Amino acid sequence: MKTTKKRNSRFYDIMRRLARNKLAMVGLFIIVALVLIAIFADFIAPYGYAEQNWSDAFQAPNADHWFGTDHLGRDLFSRVVYGTRYSLRMGVVTVAIAASLGTIVGAFAGFYGGSFDNIVMRVLDIFQSIPILVFAIILAAALEPGLNNAIVAMGVSTMPIYARLIRASIMQERGSEYVEAATAINAGDMRILFRHILPNAISPMIVHVTMNIGSAILIASTLSFLGLGAQEPTPEWGAILSGARSYMRDYGYMLIFPGIMIMLSVLSFNLLGDGLRDALDPRLKGN
Repeated sequence: MKTTKKRNSRFYDIMRRLARNKLAMVGLFIIVALVLIAIFADFIAPYGYAEQNWSDAFQAPNADHWFGTDHLGRDLFSRVVYGTRYSLRMGVVTVAIAASLGTIVGAFAGFYGGSFDNIVMRVLDIFQSIPILVFAIILAAALEPGLNNAIVAMGVSTMPIYARLIRASIMQERGSEYVEAATAINAGDMRILFRHILPNAISPMIVHVTMNIGSAILIASTLSFLGLGAQEPTPEWGAILSGARSYMRDYGYMLIFPGIMIMLSVLSFNLLGDGLRDALDPRLKGN
């Protein structure tokens, strides 16, 4: 009972500090707005994202088409709205895959240490010697272009970051008194690792996951822009930019609106991540 109260008070303390961070609240507001747009895209968008009307091609923003139309006469506002659904999905699922794999690998490496840890770290060194974007491009090309393959490529290429992060946290916690107490009562390794150590080592991961969703959206947009991510007519923001690049000199509006959405999504997750980092920092408890 006391443990539950302590956890609840710590949670409310973190939420209180987070709520005092105005920039973090701005980021959270934008994220909530983006999620709502993604959920209710069918009701917000006035046209289907693949609906073509050749007679309306290359229309500048106007009362009927708020963001204008593309080279196929498709309404850009509708495509950007639907694109929120695909871009957020790519960002969130990518980070979920990377964080899950990284947590498992890093937790075992940090807990057992020794030769096993050395082997895992050297393998991760090889992975990380290749720039993330280049690695993602190589994997996406090998798996064939497509939205799901791009997600897998990004998840695998960013996994070492999470593995190293959770390994460091686990190594910090495994010498704690509560671990010694659990060992003294003959608790199994899996129970000690996943029931006791991991919940206390997960805080840095929460911040990193939040901030990296924005980065994942940016990488996803880059892959789609290069033709390795979402394919036509899927209206992912990077794919919309890719389709518009041939017309950027004469019809710049085709690039502006999806570009703004990418910028806002990345900025919002970074702002929220910064706020969470400050809220979870034990040194700020007295503030």
